[in-house]
Amino acid sequence: MCTRILYETGTGTYITGRNVDWTDPGATPKLYAYPRGMKQDGGVGERSLKWTSKYGSVFTSLYDMIDTDGFNEKGLAVNLLYLAEADYGDPEKTGKPLISLGAWVQYYLDNFATVKEAVEASRNEEFTISAPILPNGRAATGHLSLADPSGDSAILEFLDGKLTIHHGSEYKVMTNSPTFDEQLAINAYWKLIGGDRFLPGSVSPADRFVRASYALEASQKYEDREMAVAAVFSQMRAVGMVLGYSDSHYAYAATLWSNVCDHDAKRYYFSSAVKPSV
Repeated sequence: MCTRILYETGTGTYITGRNVDWTDPGATPKLYAYPRGMKQDGGVGERSLKWTSKYGSVFTSLYDMIDTDGFNEKGLAVNLLYLAEADYGDPEKTGKPLISLGAWVQYYLDNFATVKEAVEASRNEEFTISAPILPNGRAATGHLSLADPSGDSAILEFLDGKLTIHHGSEYKVMTNSPTFDEQLAINAYWKLIGGDRFLPGSVSPADRFVRASYALEASQKYEDREMAVAAVFSQMRAVGMVLGYSDSHYAYAATLWSNVCDHDAKRYYFSSAVKPSV
């Protein structure tokens, strides 16, 4: 349960915001900075994909084992959100190099400067993702968003073992289930109703997608940088869930932290739900 938006400022720059909503309140995040030139691997043993990082980055880690999102020195933002429907295929049958879901974000941060470059490389499907069971007992299944300083955006989902890519600057909002194409269809219905009259109010990802889309369109495009960042944080808070909330059946959960990436300033903001400062 998470939400991601891509906001355009009044000066034509872009800011990515995302909430991390998770069922385990003890999942303390950790922030890291990695330099360029690091030798990396997929973290799944002998068949792991191997690479050397081209770009430095900062990122947030969940359980110290899975990168939820990050920002590299070229201004590329990468966010991993939960997706129950994700299916990466059988690692034993593909024969391809492996990469842990926990390293998927880092792979993009390390290797690509733009969304276009990342999407073109992704179409080759040169590796298979290995998804472990997390400490809270849930499967590590997710889909990925990319955004860069130009406002380009992409959503990557593995469904039935095949990669689906939605690539374009129009893809500004992302939550969780159902799959992204179904979310777009649901949101199109609510646009006809008009968010100034009525918005769906449940905690479901589909309803949050609609509310986040409406808030993004309704928000002023601020020219002042601080106001623009504040606008993104306000939108993330508007779709966040209160501390202490949990629904174990649907995996709906409280918002534990938020991240904001100012692509133009190359500044990465982190805000914990249990700390008073950003």
